[in-house]
Amino acid sequence: MATILDGKKLRDKIFESLKAKLDKMPQKPTLAVILVGENPASQIYVRNKKKTAEKLGINSLSIEYPSDVSEEELLNKIKELNSNEKVTAILVQLPLPAHINKNKIIDAILPQKDVDGLTPYNLGKLFSGEEPYVYPCTPKGILLLLDEYNIELEGKNIVVVGRSNLVGKPVAQMLLKRNATVTMCHSHTKNLPEITKTADIIVSAVGKKVIGEKMLKSNCVVIDVGIFRDENGKISGDVDFESVSKTAAYISPVPGGVGPMTIASLMLNTVELAGK
Repeated sequence: MATILDGKKLRDKIFESLKAKLDKMPQKPTLAVILVGENPASQIYVRNKKKTAEKLGINSLSIEYPSDVSEEELLNKIKELNSNEKVTAILVQLPLPAHINKNKIIDAILPQKDVDGLTPYNLGKLFSGEEPYVYPCTPKGILLLLDEYNIELEGKNIVVVGRSNLVGKPVAQMLLKRNATVTMCHSHTKNLPEITKTADIIVSAVGKKVIGEKMLKSNCVVIDVGIFRDENGKISGDVDFESVSKTAAYISPVPGGVGPMTIASLMLNTVELAGK
């Protein structure tokens, strides 16, 4: 039976260390979170981020707009937050309504206040092998989790399933930087099981059930980034946990694996940006 990669346990350990650091900081960081519309999942995420920040001693600022807010108004607000010296980190909760250009909004955030690490400047630094101000939250959380369990990355064959700017592409770059051999797969990849069977580590970030037991080699490591509700309303991930956990050496559960590490990375990034 696979060892569970416990994201909650590591998150709590990180929070303990962060709180001790924040207690000594004379000037507390301020995280500004922008929420557009009434997406229930987004509302929950924002509420949790605010609550977590305040519990640790980070100031938080929540800015909410109706779904019909204009792109111009949103851009003006980001401009205002960029010039506000008290605001040290800015996050725009995604997804945004269809009439708003997501890239334009993210591009408007100052790179040194970009807590998600998703501006062209920060992603450009990452993809060119340089140090961005901060690394994207979910990929950063994945690497922290692998490191906590002393899982070797150098020279390993790693298959990343999913090529989003949020997870797939940045995590692949971060793994390459750690000298792993990385194969990227996506919806147009042919013979996915043949490729995943070569992997020492699989990172799946698709948002639907794609990884089953027959797609793995024994004693591999499986990181499940996907989180969605299945047809029965149950929270599920990309991986068939029950069968895969019998073959893999390590597996991250859903929920309780990568999710808590994403919020831990967000708080780490908020504190890191305050010092830059």
